[in-house]
Amino acid sequence: MEGLGGLSHLFVTMFLASIGGVIIVPAITDITMAALCPAQHQCSLAIYLTGFQQLMAGVGSVVMTPLIGNMSDRYGRKALLTLPLTVSVIPQVILAYSRDTKFFYAYYVVKTFAAMAGEGSLYCLALAYVTDRVPDGKRTSAFGILAGVASTSFVCGTLVAHFLSTALTFQVSSVLSVIALVYMRIFLKESVPGEGMKQPLLKEAEETYAQQCEDDSSPRTTGTFKKLPSLGDIICLLKCSPTFSQVAVVLFFNSLADGGLSAALLYYLKARFQFNKDQFADLMMITGIGETLSQLFFMPLLVPVIGEEKLLSTGLLISCINIFVYSISWSAWVPYALASFSAFAVFVRPSICSIASKQVGPTEQGMLQGCLSGVSSLADIIAPLIFTPLTALFLSNEAPFYFPGFSLMCLGLTLMIAFFQSLMICAVPPVAGGKINSNCCTDTLV
Repeated sequence: MEGLGGLSHLFVTMFLASIGGVIIVPAITDITMAALCPAQHQCSLAIYLTGFQQLMAGVGSVVMTPLIGNMSDRYGRKALLTLPLTVSVIPQVILAYSRDTKFFYAYYVVKTFAAMAGEGSLYCLALAYVTDRVPDGKRTSAFGILAGVASTSFVCGTLVAHFLSTALTFQVSSVLSVIALVYMRIFLKESVPGEGMKQPLLKEAEETYAQQCEDDSSPRTTGTFKKLPSLGDIICLLKCSPTFSQVAVVLFFNSLADGGLSAALLYYLKARFQFNKDQFADLMMITGIGETLSQLFFMPLLVPVIGEEKLLSTGLLISCINIFVYSISWSAWVPYALASFSAFAVFVRPSICSIASKQVGPTEQGMLQGCLSGVSSLADIIAPLIFTPLTALFLSNEAPFYFPGFSLMCLGLTLMIAFFQSLMICAVPPVAGGKINSNCCTDTLV
């Protein structure tokens, strides 16, 4: 295992890729509203289309992230990182060319398919790469630093977006995404342990096909697809590890709240206080600065003192309170004041990943992170089905009672469930030896 210095190229890749993705976020709400509902501050169609895109991205991620995570255990993290980095470039190029209504719809369709193919897998593979390189005792801090790099790029991206025109925003985003892809392919070293690495996918497929041609009676199921992840992988982890089961429940409800928040918050702020691109960028920059400081400096200090489980519960509790106050915002300054408290909410995901990573061996980290991403993506499917119509209803004139932040209040209740579940987590010692080894799994895993 190498130290954190061995992760520098991964951090640079994630930094560039994250800036490329974040830089467009402050502008996309205004572009969507302008394309669908010009000169309006509230648009149910925009909310529903955003929710549908999130729903489809979740459906794709449920299938793709466990698949890509499992394949990265066999063929390497670097090879599989190419997919999400490549598909992220295409939709940005479309809006870099034009933001007219017809180009927006083209972007919407391409972005939806791109999100289905690779949106959830980039961070999943990055987490698996960190796990390959860092020993158990330092993983929470390493995960926090990785999240801190993403938060730093979040700050830089929103700061840059604040000063760029809308046209330049998407052009710069496209260029940065391409640089991230090229940098990764040139400089990033493979990290999967030697015994987990297999021969290249295409070569293995060719040899399997040749063997079947020699023996027509041999079964047609190849070694590659026979070992692709299935629902059985997740069921095995849930049955064999009570800790993983508890972590999965916490992750599900936390992701459900995050998914609902991403679908509701910006439209809520635009309808409630008429926020625009620059105000969104300011708000996101405050949030990003707090998250960066928290992940890079506070987490490494707090983990040895209070442990991952208490850090997880603390982050969930503060997130819950934060969203409750968001839902009753009485003035435009309240969201700015609340943004700084997100510095504590970012403890959640690194703590979850660290606790879960200790439940399997080094050659199964890709599968584990893929399963976690699958659980999170399942929540991403459900979130827009619930919170998109709820947000649209309570921001419209047909609301049964006046409470624009009602959907946010419901998100706070969802996080409260995750918080109470986190109090029940009692992590077991790390798996020794390598692979999941339990009688309940022998019939599930190939």
